[in-house]
This record gives sequence, structure tokens and C-alpha cells, in this order.
Amino acid sequence: MKHIARKRFGQHFLADSGIIDSIVRAIDPRPGDPMIEIGPGLAALTQPLVERLGHLSVIELDRDLAARLRAHAQLTVIESDVLKVDFAQLQAPHAPTRLRVVGNLPYNISSPILFHLLPYAAIVQDQHFMLQKEVIDRMVAQPATAAYGRLSVMLQWRYAMEDVLFVPPEAFDPPPRVDSAVVRMVPHATPPAVDADLLSELVQVAFSQRRKLLRHTLGRWLEARGFAGLFDTQRRAEEVPVAEYVALAQAAGPGVSA
Repeated sequence: MKHIARKRFGQHFLADSGIIDSIVRAIDPRPGDPMIEIGPGLAALTQPLVERLGHLSVIELDRDLAARLRAHAQLTVIESDVLKVDFAQLQAPHAPTRLRVVGNLPYNISSPILFHLLPYAAIVQDQHFMLQKEVIDRMVAQPATAAYGRLSVMLQWRYAMEDVLFVPPEAFDPPPRVDSAVVRMVPHATPPAVDADLLSELVQVAFSQRRKLLRHTLGRWLEARGFAGLFDTQRRAEEVPVAEYVALAQAAGPGVSA
């Protein structure tokens, strides 16, 4: 029986074989890779992946789709909301190989999924995700551009990212109303040590009123924390590079006043 895409799950199923082949080439799956696919749907990407891997774990929220996927002997099906999945539990005990994560992410919760995965970056080898093109533009954006914001800073602190493939709406069934793309995310081997929660709060405050100078937002936040160090707040949030935000979070950490 044909599965009808469900709007509440943000379902758009990849149907273009040429695009699927291009995505698989970009991922470059190797036999035995510990790979996890988020939102396998109708298995358009799942099938070519598992043929190359030998085994694949998939996370699927839709009960009907999960039941279909369980018929495949080479799949481990995790029927769950991905935002509730502890990825550390999916890594084999004492395994030297880090996880590879892929998926056509539901566009309505793509940013929450990216932030959910952030704490697991140390156990991840790479991530390849299909996302709305506009979201990927924000992920890879450089300072002093309109797309540069909280998502850019929080992800670039932890990952090297690359927009690797454009995907038009007609590659899906049903077609979304937006352009899509595939992003490659590779965790930095030695990211700057910083309190992630503090960095997130700092960046959120900075971009809360992005058209105003930082002295109106971040400046007041720093003052309230008793920060006595040097930081130029006569700029807008989008003018500050990732490295400066990270350095500020390090300097403004607990017990640090300068």
C-alpha cells in the first residue's frame, strides 16, 4: 500500500535516482562503517547505503514506516523521535570507530536536530544531511553577511562544513516549496575548550537584536556578569567572527573577571 506523506512529520520523500546516487557518492559509505540514518522514510537512500555498508541503524518516528523497515534483515530500526535519542548509546562499547550520521532531516525541526547532535560531536566522524538550502546557507555563512547568525556560530565552533550538493524541489514526492541541499559536517579534531551552554547563551543574547550595536545587548549581559575584560561592543553581532565569540565565552566563564 502506498504511504501518504504526513505533514505533521514534515515528510518529503526523495525520489530522483540521480540525486540519490550523488548523495551516496558524497557520503562514500564503506563496509562496516557504524552509520545511523535519521528519517529513512521509504528507504530511497537507505537501500543503496545498506548495500554498501552491510548493516545500517535507522531512526524513524512514523510507526507505519518503522514497521516496513523492520522487514529488512540488515537494518536496526529505532522507532523514536530523534530529539529523544541518546547517540552515545548507539556507539558500540569500546569501539574505536566514531559514528557516521546521515539523513533527509524533517525541515520543520532541522535546527533542533542539529543542536541535539552538537554534544555528541566527539563521537561522530562526519554528518551528511539534506536540509532546506536556506538553512545550509546560514550554517556555512561568513561574518558580515545577512545569513550569519547564531546557527553559524554554534555549528562552526564545532564543525567544518561544506555545501556539497544542490537538490531541486522536483527531486521529492511531494515536492517541498523550497530548494534543498546536502551539507557535509566534519567535527573539528581539537575544538576550542569552552562551556557550550555559556557560548550558546552569549551568542543568543548577541543576535537577539542583530540590527543594534552589541553594547545594547551583549554589553549589558557582560556588565551584569561583572566582566572586566576587553571586547569591542561598538559592532553588530554579525560583524564578530566565530573565534571571537568563543574567546569571549572562555574569558567570561565562571570565576573569570578579565
